Amino acid sequence: MMNANYIEFFFDCSSPWTYLSFNALKDLAEHHNVELIYKPILVGGIFNSVNPSVYENRSKPLPIKEKYYLNDMQNWASCREIDINWPSIFPINSVKAMRGCLYAELNNNLHEYALSIFKAYWTDDQDISSDKILEDICLKNGIDSKKFFEFIDMPSTKQKLIDNSKDLIEKGGFGSPTFFYKDKMFFGNDRLDLLSSLLQKELI
Repeated sequence: MMNANYIEFFFDCSSPWTYLSFNALKDLAEHHNVELIYKPILVGGIFNSVNPSVYENRSKPLPIKEKYYLNDMQNWASCREIDINWPSIFPINSVKAMRGCLYAELNNNLHEYALSIFKAYWTDDQDISSDKILEDICLKNGIDSKKFFEFIDMPSTKQKLIDNSKDLIEKGGFGSPTFFYKDKMFFGNDRLDLLSSLLQKELI
């Protein structure tokens, strides 16, 4: 049964800021005894629908802002005790990896599987669109790779990822990571303290 108080977490493993927030949000939810509901999405589809300015910013980056962005990311990585190395392939097609989150959820190890995806891409510079890399990640997490690939190719699985992405858009979201608590939306790794403060006030 779902708790009366819960956090919905919309995420795509192709985002470094989502990696930075991933364990921290789980710790926050456990600290406040709030259920954490994972909602895998495809952030590229969301950008295409409601946030196309992302592509313009990538094609014409402002050098001083880009330098700050990368330094800020490394500062957060140090804070979260995570190693982040900018991958050789960016952006990457994360659709198979994110459908895989739905399979991992059925096997009660979504968090561990997603962490393996994050680490493979953002720490080890591995191509998470590759079937071989995904097969290795399945093996590492005790997931039957044959069943995994059958599941992620099912029309219902594809539709579920689309539905989650549409759900975020309908709620007013535009990227990853996005967290919802009741009627409040929080976007970005650096909004976890605001969410924690709200929970502290409401749940004491």
